[in-house]
Amino acid sequence: MIEIKNVTKIFSPQKEPFKALDNVSMNIKQGDIVGVIGFSGAGKSTLIRTVNLLERPDSGEIHINGKDFTKLNSKQLANERKKIGMIFQHFNLLSSRTVFENIALPLELGNEKKENINKKVNELLKIVGLEDKANDYPKSLSGGQKQRVAIARALANDPYILLCDEATSALDPATTKAILQLLKDINQKLGITILLITHEMEAIKAICHEVAVIDKGKLLAKGTLQEIISNKENPIIKEFLNTDIMTIPRTLHEKIQKNPQDGLFPLVEIELNENISVEELLSTIHDQYKVPYKLLKADLEYLGESNFGKLLLHLQGEEEQNQKAIYYFNQNRIQNTVRGYA
Repeated sequence: MIEIKNVTKIFSPQKEPFKALDNVSMNIKQGDIVGVIGFSGAGKSTLIRTVNLLERPDSGEIHINGKDFTKLNSKQLANERKKIGMIFQHFNLLSSRTVFENIALPLELGNEKKENINKKVNELLKIVGLEDKANDYPKSLSGGQKQRVAIARALANDPYILLCDEATSALDPATTKAILQLLKDINQKLGITILLITHEMEAIKAICHEVAVIDKGKLLAKGTLQEIISNKENPIIKEFLNTDIMTIPRTLHEKIQKNPQDGLFPLVEIELNENISVEELLSTIHDQYKVPYKLLKADLEYLGESNFGKLLLHLQGEEEQNQKAIYYFNQNRIQNTVRGYA
């Protein structure tokens, strides 16, 4: 569907030139929702703007449905862009036009017949849930409603790709959730491929089939969210994941000793991965190794059938039993840290 091949983009302001994109390559399958995540200045927006050549790469190729966009002339490119919708952080609605007229604009520019425009716009208003706002002006709309208008407008020419550049960054959490659900519904109902640029991991978790991580113009990793979460070697990826150390309950905090002593038991912080479930891990500790324990804290979430997150366990068996449990964690590549003894 979309093939980005060895794309490099260099900007040359008054200061030294810098590479906004550095030999980036990635593929996006038809019908997928792919999120591109990175910090400010990482190159995310430049990447998405190269897909429809709003930013022309200095080198590399952009293939969509088998066509190399970098080889198209202006007329051919303008024609192809009609089938690539784009929505932005700040909506870009025309204040002098009603909701209906904003959505109709791309169709008017394409010289569609009035009856076709009316039919299409009414269909789109229904899709985005704004049938009762057709004659309102943008100034009377909430941020979420404005973004729904922008989404409807982007869908006017029946695109096969929807590019979303920080589309939820200006919205509150509840509205963000609703807009992400709308994008997910559009993807499922219309089969539109979505490329989503964001700096919010929650947006990625909510709707994306795959995620690409970009930093300083370089593509660090791409895969399913499970694959990315499992790869914590890169410090940039770590920063986007929940890697905070779990706080020890106050009742135990003052009793914690750094070194093992008679009568004290290890507090073990365990980081789960998709290869083992919480239930399986706890069952193994209790049933196979006969280690009594207390589950002090659990911070978990499920992605598909896999669970990720952390547990804080207070192992309370004999010293040999506890060591066997820790050996089991290490043998099965379950990251664990002894936080102290109590």
